[in-house]
Amino acid sequence: MRKSPNRIKFGSFSQAKPSQNQDSRDSMPGVVASGNQEQTPNIKSRLFMVWGLFIAITLGLGINLYNLQIVRGPKLRQRARNQQMVNLRPFMPRRSILDRNQDILAIDRRTYTLYAHPKLFQQSNQQIAKQLAPILGQEVSKLEKKFDSKKSGIFLALALSEEVADRIYALRLNGLELIQKYSRFYPQQDLVAGVVGYVDLDRRGQAGVEYSQEELLERSGQTVRMSRAGNGALMPDHAPEGFLHSDNLRLQITIDSRLQRAARAALKQQIKKWRAKRGAVIVMDAWDGSLLAMTSLPTYNPNKYSKADISLFKNWAVADLYEPGSTFKPLNVAIALETGAINPNNSFKDPGEIQVADRVIKNAEKKGYGRINVAQILQNSSNIGMVKIIQRLQPAVYYGWLERLGLGQRTETDLPFGVTSQLKRQGKFIASPIEPATTSFGQGFSLTPLQLVQMHGALANGGRLVSPHVVRGLMDTKGQMHYSPPQPTPRQIFSPTTTQKVVEMMETVVANGTGRAAHIPGYRIAGKTGTAQKASKLGGYRSDARITSFVGILPVESPRYVVLALVDEPKGANAYGGTVAAPIVKSVMQSIITIEQIPPSQGIR
Repeated sequence: MRKSPNRIKFGSFSQAKPSQNQDSRDSMPGVVASGNQEQTPNIKSRLFMVWGLFIAITLGLGINLYNLQIVRGPKLRQRARNQQMVNLRPFMPRRSILDRNQDILAIDRRTYTLYAHPKLFQQSNQQIAKQLAPILGQEVSKLEKKFDSKKSGIFLALALSEEVADRIYALRLNGLELIQKYSRFYPQQDLVAGVVGYVDLDRRGQAGVEYSQEELLERSGQTVRMSRAGNGALMPDHAPEGFLHSDNLRLQITIDSRLQRAARAALKQQIKKWRAKRGAVIVMDAWDGSLLAMTSLPTYNPNKYSKADISLFKNWAVADLYEPGSTFKPLNVAIALETGAINPNNSFKDPGEIQVADRVIKNAEKKGYGRINVAQILQNSSNIGMVKIIQRLQPAVYYGWLERLGLGQRTETDLPFGVTSQLKRQGKFIASPIEPATTSFGQGFSLTPLQLVQMHGALANGGRLVSPHVVRGLMDTKGQMHYSPPQPTPRQIFSPTTTQKVVEMMETVVANGTGRAAHIPGYRIAGKTGTAQKASKLGGYRSDARITSFVGILPVESPRYVVLALVDEPKGANAYGGTVAAPIVKSVMQSIITIEQIPPSQGIR
């Protein structure tokens, strides 16, 4: 069928040709055609605009993506890692300190700090105060006043024990906050304070081995990076292996608490009896230099160190110098024997006084002893006899021996705050005859009590100068030693023959001389008394102050233990080394005999 010529198609539209009104017929197609010509450019321009916008957005996204991924990528990845990771260093308790018998001397324990937030109280301030007061040992009125002072963050107590914290928890009171911490605790209180020391609020040692052995006592806690979730919680599955592992090592020292307690009791008794200023006792095993006891009075409680006199934090047996007096005489005898200046059978006339240069030297007893041998010089503590012995040595040779003994040097020890002993300059010592003379009976120079013990240790162990020390090492809970700090190699000062002769001479001091108060039936004990005037700050010596001392060695047939007792400024006309200090050494030696199970000497009553 043929198409009708009256039907005209324009674009997508179809329209019938009208049968009448030619003008109208002619005009309609014109109107329609004109409208489509105007819309077609608009559609195209819109399409171009859409495509252009799309391309611009795509290009912008691409540029931004390139900037984020390529240009800024490394920095952004690092920032994200920093937000997802946290540096964490776990708390590691400080290592415990044990004595030689593994009794605890210092340990970290949980303690609690208590805060109050009255705005959260469900009871009145007075009611809360009444419940807390008996637990904290505080007054109700003072607690109530604290609660009224502000609404939150009120500090109430520090270092509460777990027992006290449990009692507070049991009250079930809102508004109380217990913050757990670790604090150092010293079960023996003031017994070994001079050796162990204390730890401050920042957990740093400030005295004793707590200070000198900081590296051994602090466990190494390594900082690690751990992942955390979006809410900030740590992700334990990302923790490194062994992250929270803590070793079981403890620091063991050589002090024997039993002997320490016995030494302190004996010292305390004599200080009280003689109304003395202070005193100290040191016990050393001369075979290896280990200190078995070191006590001094007055002392302090390291659990309450903030209330103590700061002068007590330094152990004066290590940190203070004094003139040893007659307790140095056996060492001078050993020097003279070793150099061949004398032999044990030599005798010397003691008229009671002697002139040296422009000085007159006298015996402490203000009397002479006639002709006496070397042993009797020690028995009677003759100053005149000692001067004559030392005059047989050349001053330069004598000075060299004093230096060999360690005078003018600091004692090597693991205890802190040691000081250098004082000895005159060599030129002055050699040029002045009075210097060797006064040094012969223990005056004109100064050392620490610990250094004197070290020197007498050389007499007890065959002539070796060992280093006095208190640290044994790091031990695990099974008693196995994992680390022992190296000790300096002992220096041979005297020959064993010389030292044995001197020790036997010192035995006569206890048996027949000024040290009779140290005698123990059945045991051979060597010793030497000392009564030294105290030097004045203005020069010379004080007539009203002296230091009494006694040094003992046990047992003579196999010398091992050296005991030194000092009592500073005892009162009374009869206050001497033999009356004040010797009884202390006797008491301590009796404890050593019991603890170490030392059998009686053969043939001795």
